Amino acid sequence: MDAGTAHLIAGSVTFVFTTVLTIAGVGAAFILIPVFLALGIGLHTAMATALLLNALAMFFACLRFVPAGLVEFRAAWPILIVATVLSPLGAWSSVYLPIPLLKWLFVGFLLFAASMMLFYRARPHEMRLSRGKSTGYGAVVGGTAGYVGGLLGVGGGNIVVPALVWLGFDPKKASATTAFIVIFSSLSGFLGKASIVGMDGRLLAWTAAGSIAGSLLGSWLMQKKLESGQVKKVIGVILYVIAADMAWKLVTH
Repeated sequence: MDAGTAHLIAGSVTFVFTTVLTIAGVGAAFILIPVFLALGIGLHTAMATALLLNALAMFFACLRFVPAGLVEFRAAWPILIVATVLSPLGAWSSVYLPIPLLKWLFVGFLLFAASMMLFYRARPHEMRLSRGKSTGYGAVVGGTAGYVGGLLGVGGGNIVVPALVWLGFDPKKASATTAFIVIFSSLSGFLGKASIVGMDGRLLAWTAAGSIAGSLLGSWLMQKKLESGQVKKVIGVILYVIAADMAWKLVTH
Protein backbone atom coordinates (compact mmCIF):
# COMPACT_ATOMS: atom_id res chain seq x y z
CA MET A 1 0.00 0.00 0.00
CA ASP A 2 1.43 3.40 -0.98
CA ALA A 3 1.67 6.21 1.56
CA GLY A 4 -1.08 8.31 -0.04
CA THR A 5 -3.61 5.48 0.17
CA ALA A 6 -2.60 4.74 3.78
CA HIS A 7 -3.09 8.41 4.73
CA LEU A 8 -6.53 8.51 3.07
CA ILE A 9 -7.63 5.35 4.87
CA ALA A 10 -6.26 6.67 8.18
CA GLY A 11 -8.19 9.93 7.77
CA SER A 12 -11.43 8.15 6.91
CA VAL A 13 -11.16 5.69 9.80
CA THR A 14 -10.31 8.56 12.17
CA PHE A 15 -13.50 10.36 11.14
CA VAL A 16 -15.70 7.29 11.72
CA PHE A 17 -14.27 6.27 15.08
CA THR A 18 -13.99 9.82 16.40
CA THR A 19 -17.67 10.35 15.61
CA VAL A 20 -18.90 7.23 17.41
CA LEU A 21 -16.54 7.53 20.38
CA THR A 22 -17.39 11.18 20.93
CA ILE A 23 -21.01 10.01 21.24
CA ALA A 24 -19.79 7.40 23.76
CA GLY A 25 -17.96 10.13 25.67
CA VAL A 26 -14.30 9.17 25.17
CA GLY A 27 -11.47 9.96 22.77
CA ALA A 28 -10.67 7.61 19.90
CA ALA A 29 -6.91 7.20 20.42
CA PHE A 30 -7.10 3.70 21.92
CA ILE A 31 -8.85 2.30 18.83
CA LEU A 32 -6.94 4.38 16.27
CA ILE A 33 -3.51 3.13 17.35
CA PRO A 34 -4.13 -0.49 16.22
CA VAL A 35 -5.52 0.84 12.92
CA PHE A 36 -2.39 2.93 12.35
CA LEU A 37 -0.19 -0.08 13.20
CA ALA A 38 -2.08 -2.17 10.63
CA LEU A 39 -1.34 0.53 8.04
CA GLY A 40 2.39 0.14 8.69
CA ILE A 41 2.89 3.19 10.92
CA GLY A 42 5.49 2.81 13.70
CA LEU A 43 4.20 2.30 17.26
CA HIS A 44 5.56 5.51 18.80
CA THR A 45 4.52 7.61 15.78
CA ALA A 46 1.04 6.04 15.96
CA MET A 47 0.80 6.83 19.68
CA ALA A 48 1.98 10.42 19.25
CA THR A 49 -0.44 11.01 16.36
CA ALA A 50 -3.34 9.50 18.32
CA LEU A 51 -2.63 11.76 21.31
CA LEU A 52 -2.72 14.88 19.14
CA LEU A 53 -5.95 13.69 17.51
CA ASN A 54 -7.46 13.16 20.97
CA ALA A 55 -6.60 16.74 21.92
CA LEU A 56 -8.07 18.13 18.68
CA ALA A 57 -11.26 16.07 18.87
CA MET A 58 -11.97 16.93 22.50
CA PHE A 59 -11.24 20.64 21.90
CA PHE A 60 -13.85 20.86 19.16
CA ALA A 61 -16.29 18.71 21.15
CA CYS A 62 -15.92 21.13 24.07
CA LEU A 63 -16.99 24.01 21.84
CA ARG A 64 -20.44 22.45 22.26
CA PHE A 65 -20.09 21.02 25.76
CA VAL A 66 -18.93 24.21 27.51
CA PRO A 67 -21.75 26.52 26.31
CA ALA A 68 -24.22 23.75 27.18
CA GLY A 69 -23.01 23.84 30.79
CA LEU A 70 -21.87 20.20 30.75
CA VAL A 71 -18.27 20.77 31.95
CA GLU A 72 -17.75 20.81 35.74
CA PHE A 73 -14.67 23.03 35.91
CA ARG A 74 -14.22 22.86 39.69
CA ALA A 75 -13.85 19.09 39.55
CA ALA A 76 -11.77 19.20 36.37
CA TRP A 77 -8.86 21.36 37.52
CA PRO A 78 -7.15 19.01 40.05
CA ILE A 79 -7.39 16.09 37.62
CA LEU A 80 -6.30 18.22 34.68
CA ILE A 81 -3.22 19.68 36.37
CA VAL A 82 -1.82 16.36 37.62
CA ALA A 83 -2.67 14.51 34.38
CA THR A 84 -1.02 17.20 32.27
CA VAL A 85 2.16 17.07 34.35
CA LEU A 86 2.44 13.26 34.35
CA SER A 87 1.41 12.57 30.76
CA PRO A 88 4.80 13.59 29.28
CA LEU A 89 6.53 11.44 31.92
CA GLY A 90 4.53 8.44 30.69
CA ALA A 91 5.40 9.32 27.09
CA TRP A 92 9.12 9.62 27.82
CA SER A 93 9.26 6.41 29.88
CA SER A 94 7.66 4.44 27.04
CA VAL A 95 10.86 4.84 25.03
CA TYR A 96 12.76 2.72 27.54
CA LEU A 97 10.33 -0.20 27.34
CA PRO A 98 10.66 -2.94 24.68
CA ILE A 99 8.13 -2.62 21.84
CA PRO A 100 6.62 -6.09 22.52
CA LEU A 101 6.05 -5.18 26.18
CA LEU A 102 4.38 -1.91 25.17
CA LYS A 103 2.12 -3.83 22.80
CA TRP A 104 1.18 -6.29 25.56
CA LEU A 105 0.38 -3.37 27.87
CA PHE A 106 -1.73 -1.88 25.10
CA VAL A 107 -3.59 -5.20 24.68
CA GLY A 108 -4.33 -5.09 28.41
CA PHE A 109 -5.66 -1.55 28.12
CA LEU A 110 -7.86 -2.55 25.16
CA LEU A 111 -9.36 -5.37 27.26
CA PHE A 112 -9.99 -2.92 30.11
CA ALA A 113 -11.58 -0.36 27.75
CA ALA A 114 -13.72 -3.04 26.07
CA SER A 115 -14.95 -4.34 29.43
CA MET A 116 -15.84 -0.81 30.55
CA MET A 117 -17.76 -0.25 27.31
CA LEU A 118 -19.73 -3.50 27.61
CA PHE A 119 -20.24 -4.03 31.32
CA TYR A 120 -19.85 -0.75 33.22
CA ARG A 121 -23.16 0.84 34.10
CA ALA A 122 -23.24 4.39 35.38
CA ARG A 123 -25.02 4.59 38.73
CA PRO A 124 -24.64 8.17 39.93
CA HIS A 125 -24.91 8.56 43.68
CA GLU A 126 -24.47 11.33 46.14
CA MET A 127 -20.95 11.50 47.52
CA ARG A 128 -20.30 14.65 49.49
CA LEU A 129 -16.61 15.43 49.50
CA SER A 130 -14.69 18.12 51.29
CA ARG A 131 -12.45 20.35 49.19
CA GLY A 132 -9.39 18.47 50.44
CA LYS A 133 -10.80 15.04 49.60
CA SER A 134 -12.02 16.26 46.23
CA THR A 135 -8.52 17.52 45.42
CA GLY A 136 -6.96 14.27 46.69
CA TYR A 137 -9.24 12.07 44.58
CA GLY A 138 -8.60 14.34 41.61
CA ALA A 139 -4.84 14.03 42.02
CA VAL A 140 -5.01 10.22 42.14
CA VAL A 141 -7.33 9.97 39.14
CA GLY A 142 -5.35 12.56 37.19
CA GLY A 143 -2.01 10.93 37.99
CA THR A 144 -3.17 7.49 36.89
CA ALA A 145 -4.92 8.73 33.76
CA GLY A 146 -2.08 11.07 32.80
CA TYR A 147 0.75 8.58 33.19
CA VAL A 148 -1.07 5.64 31.57
CA GLY A 149 -2.39 7.91 28.82
CA GLY A 150 1.08 9.19 28.00
CA LEU A 151 2.70 5.76 28.26
CA LEU A 152 0.24 4.07 25.87
CA GLY A 153 -0.81 7.09 23.79
CA VAL A 154 -4.47 6.84 24.79
CA GLY A 155 -5.21 10.10 26.64
CA GLY A 156 -6.68 8.47 29.76
CA GLY A 157 -10.35 9.34 29.23
CA ASN A 158 -11.42 5.73 29.81
CA ILE A 159 -10.04 6.01 33.35
CA VAL A 160 -11.46 9.45 34.18
CA VAL A 161 -15.08 8.90 33.05
CA PRO A 162 -15.90 5.96 35.37
CA ALA A 163 -14.05 7.65 38.24
CA LEU A 164 -16.18 10.80 37.93
CA VAL A 165 -19.39 8.77 37.71
CA TRP A 166 -18.34 6.83 40.83
CA LEU A 167 -17.81 10.17 42.59
CA GLY A 168 -21.44 11.05 41.86
CA PHE A 169 -21.38 12.95 38.56
CA ASP A 170 -24.14 12.74 36.00
CA PRO A 171 -22.77 10.48 33.19
CA LYS A 172 -23.19 13.12 30.49
CA LYS A 173 -21.40 15.76 32.61
CA ALA A 174 -18.70 13.20 33.48
CA SER A 175 -18.09 12.61 29.76
CA ALA A 176 -18.01 16.32 28.93
CA THR A 177 -15.72 17.13 31.88
CA THR A 178 -13.39 14.31 30.84
CA ALA A 179 -13.31 15.71 27.30
CA PHE A 180 -12.08 19.04 28.71
CA ILE A 181 -9.38 17.30 30.78
CA VAL A 182 -8.24 15.12 27.87
CA ILE A 183 -7.50 18.19 25.71
CA PHE A 184 -4.61 19.14 27.99
CA SER A 185 -3.39 15.69 29.09
CA SER A 186 -3.31 14.45 25.48
CA LEU A 187 -1.58 17.57 24.21
CA SER A 188 1.15 17.35 26.86
CA GLY A 189 1.57 13.64 26.13
CA PHE A 190 1.86 14.40 22.42
CA LEU A 191 4.55 17.01 23.06
CA GLY A 192 6.45 14.44 25.14
CA LYS A 193 6.18 11.83 22.39
CA ALA A 194 6.90 14.26 19.54
CA SER A 195 10.15 15.29 21.21
CA ILE A 196 11.50 11.75 20.89
CA VAL A 197 9.92 10.33 17.70
CA GLY A 198 9.58 11.43 14.09
CA MET A 199 6.18 12.69 12.92
CA ASP A 200 4.49 12.21 9.54
CA GLY A 201 3.13 15.59 8.43
CA ARG A 202 0.73 14.21 5.80
CA LEU A 203 -0.62 11.61 8.21
CA LEU A 204 -1.25 14.37 10.76
CA ALA A 205 -3.04 16.52 8.18
CA TRP A 206 -5.39 13.78 6.95
CA THR A 207 -6.18 12.41 10.39
CA ALA A 208 -6.56 15.86 11.96
CA ALA A 209 -9.21 16.73 9.37
CA GLY A 210 -11.04 13.47 10.11
CA SER A 211 -10.76 14.02 13.86
CA ILE A 212 -12.14 17.57 13.79
CA ALA A 213 -15.06 16.62 11.53
CA GLY A 214 -15.83 13.52 13.59
CA SER A 215 -15.75 15.35 16.92
CA LEU A 216 -18.11 18.06 15.67
CA LEU A 217 -20.57 15.49 14.34
CA GLY A 218 -20.27 13.23 17.39
CA SER A 219 -20.72 16.06 19.93
CA TRP A 220 -23.78 17.29 18.01
CA LEU A 221 -25.28 13.80 18.05
CA MET A 222 -24.49 13.41 21.77
CA GLN A 223 -26.03 16.79 22.64
CA LYS A 224 -29.16 15.83 20.69
CA LYS A 225 -29.61 12.99 23.22
CA LEU A 226 -28.64 10.17 20.88
CA GLU A 227 -28.32 7.05 23.06
CA SER A 228 -24.73 5.92 23.48
CA GLY A 229 -25.52 2.46 24.91
CA GLN A 230 -25.60 0.61 21.58
CA VAL A 231 -22.54 2.53 20.36
CA LYS A 232 -20.60 1.39 23.43
CA LYS A 233 -21.60 -2.25 22.90
CA VAL A 234 -20.43 -2.24 19.29
CA ILE A 235 -17.13 -0.55 20.21
CA GLY A 236 -16.60 -2.99 23.08
CA VAL A 237 -16.91 -6.00 20.76
CA ILE A 238 -14.57 -4.37 18.22
CA LEU A 239 -11.99 -3.74 20.95
CA TYR A 240 -12.09 -7.36 22.09
CA VAL A 241 -11.48 -8.48 18.48
CA ILE A 242 -8.59 -6.04 18.05
CA ALA A 243 -7.04 -7.10 21.38
CA ALA A 244 -7.32 -10.79 20.42
CA ASP A 245 -5.73 -10.10 17.01
CA MET A 246 -2.84 -8.13 18.54
CA ALA A 247 -2.25 -10.82 21.19
CA TRP A 248 -2.26 -13.58 18.54
CA LYS A 249 0.31 -11.72 16.44
CA LEU A 250 2.53 -11.16 19.50
CA VAL A 251 2.39 -14.84 20.41
CA THR A 252 2.99 -16.17 16.89
CA HIS A 253 5.73 -13.77 15.78
